[in-house]
Amino acid sequence: MTTTEAEIIKILAEERNMRKAAERLFITQPALSQRLQSIEKYWGTQLFIRSQKGLMPTPAGELVIQYAIETLQKKEEVFERIQALDSKVHGTLKIACASIVGINWLPKVLKEFVTTYPDVKISLITGWSSEIVKALYDGEAQVGIVRGQSEWKGKKMHLFRDTMYLVDKEIERLEEILTTERPFIQFKSDSNYYQEIQVWWQGHFASSPKRQIIVDQIETCKQMALNGIGYAILPSITLNGGENVNKIALTSGDTDIGLTRDTWLIGYESSFRLRQVEAFVEVVKKHADSVDESQR
Repeated sequence: MTTTEAEIIKILAEERNMRKAAERLFITQPALSQRLQSIEKYWGTQLFIRSQKGLMPTPAGELVIQYAIETLQKKEEVFERIQALDSKVHGTLKIACASIVGINWLPKVLKEFVTTYPDVKISLITGWSSEIVKALYDGEAQVGIVRGQSEWKGKKMHLFRDTMYLVDKEIERLEEILTTERPFIQFKSDSNYYQEIQVWWQGHFASSPKRQIIVDQIETCKQMALNGIGYAILPSITLNGGENVNKIALTSGDTDIGLTRDTWLIGYESSFRLRQVEAFVEVVKKHADSVDESQR
């Protein structure tokens, strides 16, 4: 089976739909059907069953899918090793990034990177920090960008630290929280972000918020606060300074130390030796330094 055929099998397995797979492969559905028939003839068995729910892999199909994925991974590894011998930076840069960073900070980094290194292909996965770590373990990413306390045992680099703010259209001092009827809008995820906010609240107030709204996306939380629905606690990475809201910097305990959240670049040592990753790290460092300088 050629690598082109392996790519077809991989995309069919991902999409489970002939039309969507054909669109990703930039071929017509009839042409894709013919290619699939040819691949099934090569293996001597049916690989997918068509049903109302889409394409369902047969037991034999599951084996061929895994073979196809491993074939493509091996091809990419060989290409990366060959390209590492060359002085020119190319290959595929596979990044897994915490969603909040992917939305608010990474685009500027990638814009400079692709301009400087146009021969490098970009593969980007976004999600919660726990999903980023899993992507590294599974080999789906070379480097990851995570938030909060990183327990990664491999190589990690501190990128920047941003301040946490209470954001609201009306509240101007923290003491007003005790009497306000406005809801506390919170972003809840699988990370320790939600737990950190709970610990901060318990350290400053004796009772729970009178009213709460729980959402599962930090951007939803931000937009609800900016539109005056209630107050929220947001990291400075989500704020550009042009918002028409009150921002109160939070402090931790009685020490008046600002409540902050860290961002880390993590990965295996072997990945950091790849030319495209080395180039990415240099661009990342420059943009991370600019974040720290803006918050001093």
